[in-house]
Amino acid sequence: QVRLVESGGGSVQAGGSLRLSCTASGFTFRTACMAWFRQDPNKAREGIAVINSDGTTAYGDSVKGRFTVSKDHAKNTLYLEMDSLKPEDTAMYVCAARTSSAICSGGLGASFYPFWGQGTQVTVSS
Repeated sequence: QVRLVESGGGSVQAGGSLRLSCTASGFTFRTACMAWFRQDPNKAREGIAVINSDGTTAYGDSVKGRFTVSKDHAKNTLYLEMDSLKPEDTAMYVCAARTSSAICSGGLGASFYPFWGQGTQVTVSS
């Protein structure tokens, strides 16, 4: 069965960096479409980055130039490197997968992804 487990969240000051990880199991990681979303209780779920099976990426406007998504097929792990963090980046960060698609044609739309992790909390203080 598909399982996604995030880690690496924590508290950081504005301007700092964090690297999140999402360890995947139960499917062929190298051929799947993977994505990162974030959820704040006061805001709608926001798609922030996707990575296709071939490694090509796309980002939401709010994180473009600051966040980098990558993956390690040998470790079945998805990463999100977050730099120049801002207080408005505070949220629960969740990874998602569409195991039946090599290309994330649904982009940053949450409905495209049937599998979700539990999330890891990121808090950025000013």
